[in-house]
Amino acid sequence: MLLRRLANIVFVALAFTAPAAAWAEPVVDKPAPEFAGKTADGKTLDLKSLRGKTVVLEWTNHECPFVKKHYESGNIPQLQKDATAQGIVWLQVISSAPDKEGYVDGATAIKLNKFRDAAPTNTVLDPEGTIGRLYGAQTSPHLFIINPEGVLVYKGGIDSIPSADPGDIAKAENYVKSALSELKAGKKVSKSSTRPYGCTVKYAS
Repeated sequence: MLLRRLANIVFVALAFTAPAAAWAEPVVDKPAPEFAGKTADGKTLDLKSLRGKTVVLEWTNHECPFVKKHYESGNIPQLQKDATAQGIVWLQVISSAPDKEGYVDGATAIKLNKFRDAAPTNTVLDPEGTIGRLYGAQTSPHLFIINPEGVLVYKGGIDSIPSADPGDIAKAENYVKSALSELKAGKKVSKSSTRPYGCTVKYAS
């Protein structure tokens, strides 16, 4: 009886994890998956056109407490300003499906960024979740860094303390800031894969 109950538990666990595991996640030190998407300002952007530049992809959901922590404190907006001042392309990606938490249209995304003093290069709208699934984006925030050669050099969390408390930001190791500094110095990213934390990405079911 005990073995049967354990088998049922394992089956249920696998049933809930299988869809995520089926997504092909990008691999660090391998070419980043190519994508094209509609931006908040109504244009079309494809990753290939950005070859020669460092690109940061940031999955976001403005209603998520973990995202609010990093925006309302000014942490992510400052990272965006520091990065874009160096010529780095910083793209927010919104994979929330219509009627799901965090879904916005382009005009609302732009308005939100102005209100939060955010400064990404642009915002890519991904309501179908195509880009999110291509990258295996699990949480908001979840960050990826692509070097000028189009190779993925970082994927993971924004920092080392998985909490929604703004008071933890100063105590945490900012993985994204460290990775960009190492890239600028011509070094290999020392912590190239970390555990993301935040709200689950609200894909369409």
